Amino acid sequence: MCRSIKTLRPPYAEEVTDGDIRAAALQYVRKISGFRKPAAHNAAAFEQAVDDIEKATAALLASLEVRGAR
Repeated sequence: MCRSIKTLRPPYAEEVTDGDIRAAALQYVRKISGFRKPAAHNAAAFEQAVDDIEKATAALLASLEVRGAR
């Protein structure tokens, strides 16, 4: 779906920054909303979605157990 979103878990990414997670969340919201930059009346909803996805992504990455990693 979003080819520009990279895999953020080991062994594909050794160090994942908050910026990496934020960028992935932003790309996801842009893709599903169809807006690169939303109009002013949609900006709050857009930013809230990015924040929510960023938090969910960080939680997911923190809870994953990667077995047999290289």
